[in-house]
Amino acid sequence: MDDETEFLPAHLGDVHDERRRLLSMAYRMTGTLSDAEDVVQETYLRWYRLSEEERAEIANPAAWLTRVGSRVALDLLGSARARRERYVGEWLPEPVPADLFAGTAAEIDPADRVTLDDAVGTALLVVLEAMTPAERVAFVLHDVFAVPFDEIAGIVGRSPAATRQLASAARRHVRERRSTLVAESDHDAAVRSFLAASRGGDIGELMKVLAPDVTLRSDGGGFVSAARRPVLGSDRVARFVLGVVAKQPALRVEEARMADGLGYRLVADDRTVGTASFRVVDGRIVDVWFMLNPEKLTSWLPRNI
Repeated sequence: MDDETEFLPAHLGDVHDERRRLLSMAYRMTGTLSDAEDVVQETYLRWYRLSEEERAEIANPAAWLTRVGSRVALDLLGSARARRERYVGEWLPEPVPADLFAGTAAEIDPADRVTLDDAVGTALLVVLEAMTPAERVAFVLHDVFAVPFDEIAGIVGRSPAATRQLASAARRHVRERRSTLVAESDHDAAVRSFLAASRGGDIGELMKVLAPDVTLRSDGGGFVSAARRPVLGSDRVARFVLGVVAKQPALRVEEARMADGLGYRLVADDRTVGTASFRVVDGRIVDVWFMLNPEKLTSWLPRNI
């Protein structure tokens, strides 16, 4: 055990050790670390509000925390839709480093599991945003964390059969809206070509690596300048990217391994001011996501979770 849990009673130490897994779960449900941290904080508050007798009666504290945290996230998702209607510009999920939650998801039967090697990637989280809150919670709990349907049913307030249908519908959304994952080498080659062409200022070379129907979205959250609407098509995206490069010659671009694959950290004055992540299909980039909102760059700063 670490220093924080060495002298805690056994059950309290176990509860403390669940924090990272809870944060991982809540992030997948909400799409931002700040919302996920709010979920985890509320979950622990509810645990510590219990009397000693009530806590002693809980045979499986980890399952209790998962159940309560999921309910808190479900409530938050209901209010998040209204908040995002007032959001300035495009709303994107918060990008995180590929290894931020390493080892926190469960291994389940591959027959039931959607390909989730990128289970915290922007590509998947964008799809999750289109789901109902109940579908999203059911999908994350079952397909990522292997929670049985009868337990999920109590969380989302449905029968086990209806809950299974929720997860099935969510899985169908994922399959319909996302292309098959490409090999890491193909993804990385396209992303590196994107940067080389952007630095070279050659619009023709840049358009070669962009799919004709590529979409670029940037999230500034109203804090920094960003495109308020998606930029559509290879010609417009190429011109937009070259314009950004021309306006910010001092911007440093560093490779970063992100949940979607190779991406970039954007650095100015030794400070991370943004990230760029990509989705690649058939050797061409089909989605570009620029995160510029400082409130969604927290995982790119030194932190302990």
